[in-house]
Amino acid sequence: MKVILLERVEGWGGLGDVVNVKDGYARNYLLPRSKALRANSANLKVFEGQRAEIEARNARAKAEAGKAGEGLDGTSYILIRQAGESGQLYGSVAGRDVSDAVTAAGGKVERAMVVLDKPIKTLGLHEVKIRLHPEVTVTVTLNIARSQDEAERQARGENVINSQFEEDRIADEQAVADLLEGGAGSIEGNYVEA
Repeated sequence: MKVILLERVEGWGGLGDVVNVKDGYARNYLLPRSKALRANSANLKVFEGQRAEIEARNARAKAEAGKAGEGLDGTSYILIRQAGESGQLYGSVAGRDVSDAVTAAGGKVERAMVVLDKPIKTLGLHEVKIRLHPEVTVTVTLNIARSQDEAERQARGENVINSQFEEDRIADEQAVADLLEGGAGSIEGNYVEA
């Protein structure tokens, strides 16, 4: 189906472009969300008559998104999650979790604005893109940790998983050294033979 784009659509084109998209994509996404019009002679005339108004509306929306993006770009949010010994989360962090964290901190982000290239399933610092407008994208950092203390250590640049394994290795070496020093299985004390 041929449509006239009323705003920039990722992978298809910019405002005013006439593109050929799949029927279902046009009927179920572009047309209901007012991102496009069917490309017929009547709609082309209507679009050309309103082009200046549509471009001005788009420019205002982009400017508002740009202002909102200045406050969000580069910010960091802490999410406390349960995870295993190796740093694998019990579950994953979804777009809703990101939008809830940003909204709780005073930002205004909807779940649909969050762009997750791949699911977040491990502890650590993760950069997430937020698309505030088709032409305005900002990046925020998620600090996913098991506790507030762990989040602070990660923020300083420490790899808490490797640190944990190193602490366990040192504790094991100390336990082995203690056993060898005292003699394996020996008990100190005065014994009286009967």
